[in-house]
Amino acid sequence: MTTGGWIIMLLSVGFVTLLLIWCIYKVLTTPGSEQHMHSQADIETPDVDPRK
Repeated sequence: MTTGGWIIMLLSVGFVTLLLIWCIYKVLTTPGSEQHMHSQADIETPDVDPRK
């Protein structure tokens, strides 16, 4: 592989790695993010209506 290929590969892998780290950091440090997290148990589907 040529020197240019190594440079492009290292830059792209480095960028993706930094993007992943930044995204994980944002998810873990955003205040109030606990209120925005939902699971499957929080979703009410129309076939399960507690009023019926």
